[in-house]
Formats: sequence, C-alpha cells, structure tokens
Amino acid sequence: MTVLPIDGLIPRILDTLRGHSNLVIEAAPGAGKTTRVPPALLPGAGGEVLVLEPRRLAARMAARRVAAELGEDPGATVGYQVRFEDVSGPRTRLRFLTEGVLTRRLLSDPDLRGVSIVILDEFHERHLDTDLALALLRRLQTTTRRDLKLVVMSATLDPGPVSRFLDHAPVLVSEGRLFPIDTSFTPHSAAPLEEQVSAVIDKLLAGGLDGDVLVFLPGAAEIRRCARSLERAAARASLLVVPLYGDLSPAEQDRAVAPASQRKIILSTNVAESSITIDGVTAVIDSGLARIAADSPWTGLPAVEVTRISKASARQRAGRAGRTAPGRVVRLYSEDDFARRRDHDPPEITRRELSQVLLDLDAMRVQNLEWLEPPPEPAVASAQSLLNRLGREHFSAMAKLPLHPRLARLVIEAQKRSAGEMGVAIAAVLSAGERSNSADLLHLAESDWTPQTRRVYDQIKRAAGRVRGHEDEGALMAVLAAFPDRVARRRQGREYNLAAGGSAMMNADSPHEFIVAVDIESRRDKGLPLIRLASPIQPDWLIDLFPDHIKERDGVTWNRVAERVEQVSALIYEGLTISETRSGSPDPELSEALLAEKALEAGVERFVKDGDELRAWAEFAGAAKGTDELTSLLRSACAGKRSFAELDGANLTAGFRRKLEQLAPSRIRLPGGRETKVNYAPGQPPWIASRLQEFFGMKETPKINGTPVVVHLLAPNQRPVQMTSDLAGFWERLYPQVRRELSRRYPRHKWPENPA
Repeated sequence: MTVLPIDGLIPRILDTLRGHSNLVIEAAPGAGKTTRVPPALLPGAGGEVLVLEPRRLAARMAARRVAAELGEDPGATVGYQVRFEDVSGPRTRLRFLTEGVLTRRLLSDPDLRGVSIVILDEFHERHLDTDLALALLRRLQTTTRRDLKLVVMSATLDPGPVSRFLDHAPVLVSEGRLFPIDTSFTPHSAAPLEEQVSAVIDKLLAGGLDGDVLVFLPGAAEIRRCARSLERAAARASLLVVPLYGDLSPAEQDRAVAPASQRKIILSTNVAESSITIDGVTAVIDSGLARIAADSPWTGLPAVEVTRISKASARQRAGRAGRTAPGRVVRLYSEDDFARRRDHDPPEITRRELSQVLLDLDAMRVQNLEWLEPPPEPAVASAQSLLNRLGREHFSAMAKLPLHPRLARLVIEAQKRSAGEMGVAIAAVLSAGERSNSADLLHLAESDWTPQTRRVYDQIKRAAGRVRGHEDEGALMAVLAAFPDRVARRRQGREYNLAAGGSAMMNADSPHEFIVAVDIESRRDKGLPLIRLASPIQPDWLIDLFPDHIKERDGVTWNRVAERVEQVSALIYEGLTISETRSGSPDPELSEALLAEKALEAGVERFVKDGDELRAWAEFAGAAKGTDELTSLLRSACAGKRSFAELDGANLTAGFRRKLEQLAPSRIRLPGGRETKVNYAPGQPPWIASRLQEFFGMKETPKINGTPVVVHLLAPNQRPVQMTSDLAGFWERLYPQVRRELSRRYPRHKWPENPA
C-alpha cells in the first residue's frame, strides 16, 4: 500500500483521541486524510465510525478506495450511504455518507445509537448541512452522548473557530506532499468553453504531454460538449476522454480515476477538488467556474447556479497537478481576474434558504441550537414565515419526506385529495429541476423524464408510502397548498398581478385567469419578470384552503368608462382581488369624496365655461382666506352626486359665478352710474377699464378685498391713456398734462380742472 503523508500522523491522532473527545485535523490536499484516518480509528472504536462527505461521489469513491485497501468489497466492513443508494450490510462498521443523510438519520435515531466516532471531512466547504451536522453533533455530545467523539478534517481551513467551538479541541497538522507546479493564465476569450479547452489540450500535446489531464468544468452539460469537441484530438494522440461527476454509475466513476493503459483527459466537475486523489494527473485545466448549491429567489427550492470559484478552490484544483510529479496548471482566466476573486467561498448558512433546516429542527424538538456561525436573523424569520403558511399541523408529516417543505406539503395535500401519484410526479420534476418549453406544470409532470427525475420520483414514492390517484384538480389544489404566496391573476394579455406584489409576464399565452406562478425568472433590463412555470387554479380554492387569509372589503370605485362612482364589494387574498361585485348605489359620503377627486383630476374646464377666467377669479377670491376657492366650490358641487353626467347637468358655471360674486364682485359702479367689468388674471390684481370721463368724481382707486384695482383710463376713442392703481395721484400729477392734450383733440368733451 502506498505510503501517504498523513500516515506519519496517525499515531498522534489515535493518542490524542484517547484523551480528548474532539480533534481538528488540518491536512494539505493529497495527504490521504480521507482514506487513511477513518480506518485507522476503527479498531479502537467501540462502535460504528461515520464519515461525512460533502458530495455523493466523494462518499462512494472514498468508501470503495478504503474497502479495496482492506481487501474487501464495499458493503462489508466499509460501506456508504448517499441519496438513492445504500451500500452497506450487517458487518459494516465504517460508513461514508453525505451530510444530509446524517440529518435524516438523526430524525429517526436522535442519539446515534451504536456510533462511536463521527468524522466531518472537507469541512472547509461549509455546506449548510455541514454546519447543521456539526451543531447537532455538538449538542448531542454535550447532552445524552458524552462518549461520542468528533473529528473535523479539512485542507484549507482556519482551525481556530471550529477548535474553540469544540471546547478548544487539539489541532494536528499534516503538511502533505506537493511537487512544483507551473501555473499560467489565459486572456479573456468569448469562445465557447469547449473550444478554449481544446486549444489548451492542443498546446499541451504539442509541448509533450506526460501524464493525465484533469479538466475542471461547471457541470455535466459542459462535460458532454467538451467530450465531443475533443474526440478528434484524442483519437490522434491515443488519449482516453472520460467524464467524472456525481450522477455517473460507480463503474463510470472507477473508469475515470483508476489507472489506465492510455493517457486520460478527465473532464470533471468540482467533485475532484477534494476528497478524491486521482493518480497520474500532471496537468490541470481550470475553467474557474463551478455549479454551486443555491436557492431559487422565487420558490426557495434548491437549485444550482454557475459562479466563479474562490482563490482557495482554484488552489485546490491546481494542487491536483502536483501530487505525483511536477505539473502544469492552465487557468482559463486572467491573472487580474484571479486577483479579484474572493479568498474563500462564504459559508452556505449565510446565503441559503432555511425552511428545511427549521423543519428538521422542529421535528427533532431542538430549540436554541448553538451554531459555529449563526444564520442571519432575516433568513430565519423568512423561513419561519413560510413554514407557518404551509401549516404547522403538517410539520410532522412534512419532516418525514426527503423534500423541501413546499414539496412535502404538496405531496401530503395531493394524497389527501386522491391525487397522490400526480403529486409525487410534480414534486419529483420540481425537485430534480426539470425544464420544458411549456409553462404548464401538469404538462411537465407528464412529459418524459431524465433518469435523475425518475430516481427522485421513486425515492419520494417510497418515503410517502402508499400513494394513489391522478386527479388533476386535486393535484392543482396541492400545488396551491405548497405555494400559497405565489398566486397571480391576469391583468391584461400575458401580464399577471402577483399576490406577493408587482407583476410578471407569462412566457406563452394562457387561457387561465388565476394561476400559481410556480417559477419566475427575473430579467434585468428586459421588462417584467417572466413566469416560467405555472399551475392554473380556481379562486374559490383560495377560500377553501386559506379562509384566514381572505378579507372582505366594501367601498367605492371609479368606473372610468361610465365616468361614475360605483359601490364595490370584493374578496381580497394577500392584496389580490379574487372576486368583486358592483352596484349603482354607493355610500353617499364616500361617493361624494371620490367624485370630487376624479372631477379635480379632470379639471374645472371639463365642467364649466370660461374655465380660465373662473380659475383666476377664484384664485383671487380665496387668496385672502388662504384657500383654493375653486377646488372648494367644485367639491361642494359634488354633494349628492355620483357621476360626471350629474355635474354636467348642474349648470356649474352659473352657480360658481354666483358664489364667487359673494366673495369678489364681477362689476364696479362708476360715479356716472355706469357699471364696468372687473377682470381677473392669474397672479395679478384685478383691473377695470373705461373712458376717463366716467371716473370724474372718483377721488380714490376702488378696492376689492382690500386690494386696489388697476384702472385702465381710456380716451374717447377707447384707446388707453394711462394705467394706475393710484387714482388720487393721477389726478394731482398727471391729469393736467393729459387734460391739455385731450382737450385739443376732443374739444367737444368736458375736461374739468378738478375732476375729483
């Protein structure tokens, strides 16, 4: 058996665990911690040893490697348990499993009976299940299982925080073994990823490739495209192109990592970053990308997204090239790009949706759990709010299903409504992330499935027990029960108003007025969000399922076409109107207020003649009181009315003039007995105009509401002679000259020396 760097540390590990309950091991990539530490602990363990791995592939391959080194097949002393697969037997004492599987086991076996040691491998990846497992195991260790031992292992981890969390656990370090690595970067390229990889492979072959090439790609789709792109080059150089990712069969995974007679190009996801050592690799091509666990911002359901890896991950990948000999690393991004990347990926607990975690803790009756790093309070509150909407009475049944709480609620409701088979199918396609050109969820559930979706379906069906029924209506009601906050109603065309606020567009025409918008895609700078997947519902289902969330509202509304106020009675669900009735007998007080509002929006000119003149008149009339007099008059005119037609028939012009006359006169009587019109203009004092002789005998300028009017004095030919707001001053200073000029031009008119 090959000697690995960690082997020299094994005696200290065993000795330390004899005197301590906890241990932190920091070992460089390739040190051999995953395959050498667990079996070394087995002889001294009184019971089973569990090893938690962050990925299914890592758990499978580590178990197979350890079993092979013991000269056994997997399932004997060494086994593994991942989603959809349990390879173990009655003799199994060393079990590799994914972190989520441990959570499910704690639900049924909260004390981990028969388990002596739990190892948390590759802890630096800090998956949400990793943090949950550590917190639960620490709680167990400090309560009912003080004999339980915990070992945390990592390659790139600051051991201080986790050591302190585990009661200042000892930290042991293995330096590992790494040969020199030549690292190069490439300038930015718009070419497809598979073409970039092919170009680098050609250069490596031209320079003399010695050993295997490990290519890190985001996912299976990119791996398949790269494999096709490399077919000719591989054939010319007699290279074996093999994929490596989680959904492959064990035989296909072995083919990727086992020694071969041909040099290999291994196309892998980030599963090869850690946990697995692949002998013979001397060159690494790093795309700088990975598909990481995320959550749909709309549904909260688990998803994956392509993102740039951190510097720590890039160094992990690079280290794969120097395990057995000097190696080369080609990064498909620039050195400047590398410098701008995060040092480490943030722990998932700081960015993931937490309803599944809270549901599991509720099922375990765990409160006030102590975390290595507490989850953000807003995320906890949001998750708790969702669980409350799904119904606390369903928590126990939901926790028993290996599904996100929304989908667990869907399956439970479907079974209740004779739609169990259809409910499981819908949950499977949503859980597996199936996609279709159709936006119809039922259509998607009845379409051809990928093998992954079929495995998810079978697992859900086993967990749910006896399920039966394909009732479409029951299935659609079950979808509503799972997504009560995602109801939408058509506004117009393809646009829907969302109960959660805002609106979105269907990606295709739909005959349904009410839907559950199961999945929505945000489109930056491209208009409204797009509804990718929907399920039709009937509005009365909302009343049946969520009576506590239905509110009745009575009030008045404006009929824009008929230009009138109407009484409306509506049923409201989460701010979304689901039904309404209208009548022509609205509440008088509310009707007057709404009619006045709409009349003012339309403008006074809509209802009266000479609107500009009246507005200026009303402005002057209300100025002394500091009120908008015309607005007051229009509001008063709405009393007892509910439509524009009634306002039109009320002859508002005459009524407004009468009321304004009481506040500011429209005419002033002159000394000679003639009345002249008072003119009002916006922002100006009122003014009058008449022949100069008609003002003889008027000593002072007339005033309205204390404001002197502007007097336009006209010659006998009606042309202006003077404008003044100081008539007394005019008589004294300017009239003598005006008298001389006008008396010569109009000798037949009287021009007294003392006109006042």
